[in-house]
Amino acid sequence: MNPSKPSTRPEPVLGVLDLQGGVLEHLDHLERLGIRGLPVKSPEDLSGLKGLILPGGESTCMSRLLRIFGVDEAIRREYRKGMKIWGTCAGTILLAARVRGETSHLGLIDMEVERNSFGSQLDSFTATAVVPSVSPDPLPLTFIRSPKILEVGEGVNILLRMNDFIAAVETPGTLATVFHPELTGSTAFHRYFAVKCGLCPAPDVPALDPGWSRTSWTRHVRVR
Repeated sequence: MNPSKPSTRPEPVLGVLDLQGGVLEHLDHLERLGIRGLPVKSPEDLSGLKGLILPGGESTCMSRLLRIFGVDEAIRREYRKGMKIWGTCAGTILLAARVRGETSHLGLIDMEVERNSFGSQLDSFTATAVVPSVSPDPLPLTFIRSPKILEVGEGVNILLRMNDFIAAVETPGTLATVFHPELTGSTAFHRYFAVKCGLCPAPDVPALDPGWSRTSWTRHVRVR
């Protein structure tokens, strides 16, 4: 009997959906934690992943591309097999079972969201908040054309509530944030998701990385 071919993918790995949106910023944060990140473009890329990050971007465009390339059904299949999923901003919209005034997409979290709840790009803002489940320290939050989580169903744990909306939730298999942790120097949410996926991030990385800058993600751009 021929020996099985060894896997060429070092394990464990977290994927970042790479169809549209802020992919490199997430990969940069994972690298800082010593976690290998894989850009996911096809159903085959999902095989064996411990977790998948759905980045911020344009949810309608992302949903259309998910269907065109058949990645939506592959995500649902791998989720049922145990792959964890984290949605940020547009990724949160993709995960919601209900989108106010629109058709839902992946529908993996029993919650209702509203797109562009804060207005236009010019209405983007930053804030800080303590999210006890994630970190005992105040965390920087960046909101860019963000949705609001309006309500959640049974079994959905609220991690952060702000004013009249819910900003972060989780279930055993999912995490959703309406803001962008990847656009700050904080690796706290990425660490939290990695641990949720059963991984062991590097212990000596500060929660607020002093080596981060707004252009840190450009380290991952390859000139062809």
